[in-house]
Amino acid sequence: MSFSIDGKTAIVTGGAHGVGLAIGLHFLEQGANVVFVDRDEEALNEELGDRAGEGSSARIFAGDLREKLTIANLLSLTIDAFDDVDILVNASRQIIKTELFDPEDDSVPVMMEQNMLASLQLSRIVAKKMIKLTPEEEVPRGAIVNISTIAARMAHPELLAYSVSNAALEQLTRSMAVALAPERIRVNAVSFGSVMSHSLHEKIKDDDEMRERVVGRTPLGRIASPRELAEAVQFLASDGAGFITGQVLTVDGGRSLLDPAACSAF
Repeated sequence: MSFSIDGKTAIVTGGAHGVGLAIGLHFLEQGANVVFVDRDEEALNEELGDRAGEGSSARIFAGDLREKLTIANLLSLTIDAFDDVDILVNASRQIIKTELFDPEDDSVPVMMEQNMLASLQLSRIVAKKMIKLTPEEEVPRGAIVNISTIAARMAHPELLAYSVSNAALEQLTRSMAVALAPERIRVNAVSFGSVMSHSLHEKIKDDDEMRERVVGRTPLGRIASPRELAEAVQFLASDGAGFITGQVLTVDGGRSLLDPAACSAF
């Protein structure tokens, strides 16, 4: 059983920050070609500008994945650079608070568009490209890994829209897994908590009490590095997970087993 992704080509969204960046860098270390995608062009260039481009295994792409033309341009760049696409990691996420009684609050449609619908649209088009590029029978065509959080199963008033969008992403994972199984494309998700994401880092960097609350509600007693999440994603993307599809793997140090949802940092 091989967990290798050496030589494979991956598209990683949310690739300029936090877990998306960590996943992409880990994939590079493991020998994969990686296209880092993010709306934050400045951060992409700052983090990856000196290691991406002609002659390297990395490329950067800035754009809004809610736009169909952006997705088409992303696929063109990927195929022009590496001739193939084997792995898609939907790691782009946004968090905004919900004001339930505010009639102007639009957090639910915004979160659904950003955290679920954009992943659906990109997955649909990438899957079609995988099918076209691998016409051989009985050969695995690719793997899609969606990045969710334990907020999908928890309830916190301020995170209503965020939780709903993550829950929708997890159901999208299961539904797409069934739809794409005949095409030999696997779809799974990783749900994380108590991992040092960009958003968690911003919440706790000047708040020792918040850090202690997160650690205290994590049975393993620590906050994980993004690399630990990246290794779980690698497993699901590799041939070693060749008979796994439609599953949501939780990487949270046991936190979701006992967290009373009193803490809004994930």
